Amino acid sequence: MRRITNLPFLVFFLSFGTLWLAAKIGAHLRGRLRLQEEDHHKDFDVILAAALTLLGLIIGFSFSMVISRYDQRKNYEENEANAIGTEYLRVKL
Repeated sequence: MRRITNLPFLVFFLSFGTLWLAAKIGAHLRGRLRLQEEDHHKDFDVILAAALTLLGLIIGFSFSMVISRYDQRKNYEENEANAIGTEYLRVKL
């Protein structure tokens, strides 16, 4: 039995299609419900700036954690390779 996680292209296209449809529906509803005045948009601009700043911080910290874990994994693999090589030389003796 194949799981959906084993089909990355299918997941990509389904996700892309769903997000595209949601964006189209949102744009349509925004066009129909444009009843707000321009004064109300200033508040939303502040909220948008704050939300994007937080998103940037989250992405930055995520990449920082990923890079440190990658370096740690690389060091562990190097140490393991050195240990295997040392044991191989000891067995030859």
